[in-house]
Amino acid sequence: MAVETTYTALREGLAGFLDRVTDDQEVVIIRRRGSRDVAMVPADELSSLMETAYLLRSPKNAERLLQSLAESVERDKEPIPNQSAQESIEALRRDLGME
Repeated sequence: MAVETTYTALREGLAGFLDRVTDDQEVVIIRRRGSRDVAMVPADELSSLMETAYLLRSPKNAERLLQSLAESVERDKEPIPNQSAQESIEALRRDLGME
């Protein structure tokens, strides 16, 4: 669940909010009077979301990824332990011949 705050409260406690975002992987929604709201997310999470969107943009690639996921679920394949999100993305790129 996202934490909500105002621009004024964010300004007063910026360091604490930044710590919550980075340390706890917390999303902070900043409500701004008279302007559109803004979300603050960890940079690595944003990178992961953007990479996922990129990989799923092509219908053919999305179909291959979803098929691979379905096959993995059918085989009860366990994820590789102790692998960071970046390492997982790099492995996926190699497996798909995108490197």
